[in-house]
Amino acid sequence: MKQSTRKFIGVIATFSFLVFYALLMMVAGALIFGSSDSGWAHLAFYVLAGMGWLPVAMVIIKWMARPDEPR
Repeated sequence: MKQSTRKFIGVIATFSFLVFYALLMMVAGALIFGSSDSGWAHLAFYVLAGMGWLPVAMVIIKWMARPDEPR
């Protein structure tokens, strides 16, 4: 598969994953905290949740950046 094709697929996959992940974390935050007033707990959760997508994105980017295989 050409690198340009992998990049196109990777961009679509990353964007789709980020939208799904953001919605999932918003729902998880609402279920975990409900109407609690603890701002520090909310901050800690959303900082950790905000970094949670990075390992998946790193794998996708590593896959996208592979050079084309010689024929």
